[in-house]
Amino acid sequence: MFDTKKFTNPEEAVARVLDIYEHNTALLREAFRKFSAGEELPQRVRACYPFVRITTDKATHTDTRQSFGFVGAPGTYETTLTRPALFHTYLLSQFKLVLQNHQVPLEIGVSDMPIPVHFAFPEGIHVEGSLDPDHLRLLPDSFDLPDLATMDDRIVNGTYEVENGMWRDGVHPLALFTGPRVDYSLHRLRHYTATAPDQFQRYVLFTNYAFYIDEFIRLGRQLMQATDDPAEREYRQQYVSFVEPGNVTTWSANQPDGQAARDQVGKAPARQPQMPAYHLQRADGSGITLINIGVGPSNAKTITDHVAVLRPHGWLMLGHCAGLSASQRMGDYVLAHAYVRDDHVLDDDLPLWVPIPALAEVQLALQDAVAGITQLEGYELKRIMRTGTVASVDDRNWELRDHRTPLLRFSQSRAIALDMESATVAANGFRFRVPYGTLLCVSDKPLHGEIKLPGMANSFYEQRVAQHLKIGIRALELLRNNGIEQLHSRKLRSFSEPAFR
Repeated sequence: MFDTKKFTNPEEAVARVLDIYEHNTALLREAFRKFSAGEELPQRVRACYPFVRITTDKATHTDTRQSFGFVGAPGTYETTLTRPALFHTYLLSQFKLVLQNHQVPLEIGVSDMPIPVHFAFPEGIHVEGSLDPDHLRLLPDSFDLPDLATMDDRIVNGTYEVENGMWRDGVHPLALFTGPRVDYSLHRLRHYTATAPDQFQRYVLFTNYAFYIDEFIRLGRQLMQATDDPAEREYRQQYVSFVEPGNVTTWSANQPDGQAARDQVGKAPARQPQMPAYHLQRADGSGITLINIGVGPSNAKTITDHVAVLRPHGWLMLGHCAGLSASQRMGDYVLAHAYVRDDHVLDDDLPLWVPIPALAEVQLALQDAVAGITQLEGYELKRIMRTGTVASVDDRNWELRDHRTPLLRFSQSRAIALDMESATVAANGFRFRVPYGTLLCVSDKPLHGEIKLPGMANSFYEQRVAQHLKIGIRALELLRNNGIEQLHSRKLRSFSEPAFR
């Protein structure tokens, strides 16, 4: 039904992808409806992902300042696509760049990669939940099921080069993620955060404490309220809604006439998800998402593995840390410019010999945000903020072991702060080509007798959480206002990269 067609118009190419995807997933949903109702299917039902492909016989001579949007050598490049309605803006921008930089048509067609029946239901239906044991046994005979062999990260890790640099059958990858890999993560995001993937914004904050969530909820709801202050109203108007777990949505009362506040929608989950997400939304999707990832590098890797498929423009880690320097004080800020990766969860995906560079645009935005919120500058700013190395470990109780080995490592690396998540978030940002940064707040100094006890911690939280969160929000707003062209650094791209960001 859908022959492969060539397009030089990016809007028409995206529309073709949408037609293929909607037709094929609708076919699967209808077949599954009949199957679960007890109807006998005459044959196995299979529908495949749409693909996009380009073939070029010459290298591009694009603007050398660009970090994506082109392929580096002649050849054929292809990827499968999913959820084109969700990724419409992203696909349109990538298609435009490839057409502009190579002057060859985009080929759109139906791939040979099956869509698992579970992924044909974007709302995350639990397919097996509606089936009796007999139908459960027959499910693999009637439909394609998720296959982890098609969802690995060989492309993003740069380990796919198995035959003459080719991904498969003489074809190079055009994107970092295939359709099944994206679908898998979209369903995982819904599970972990209790919000739909289309609620996520393009700028993301991660935190390791619920206190930041409480403050973000207070701030988000406040920004949705009407105000008579002209300057404050202008600021609030950029955000159109605030979304909490269960897709509970509060609409802004500050929109122009005709866009008045609507009723709250969604339903709060019966119990909190593992990593709840909250979304301060802009109409163009360039708002701010905050996720409480909890404690530990495993959680940090898990959530960033999945958020990455949404192709955010940047993410920042805001959290608490142990200060390692005697001159630091409780409540001081640490702007990470390097990391000691003792977290270990990414060692197989990103070897320890790979450096994780600081990104100048992110570092400057964080520094400017600290200065703007605290109203300090120059030498006075140095009194409350230090730039230095952050060590991330996978053992929260490292203090209870023999101190000699970790202390030697901290000293030799010049580390000034210790936590359990920052290096993981930064390393996965590097791995997934997502701009990253870290601003931590010193909440204890275990090497100097100031350990985190309830009374000390509560006083610290009251004084610093609100300010720290405002700094993170201000930094992301500065990055957004500076433009994504400056943010997406060539530091994150290798000499042989897929064209799509």
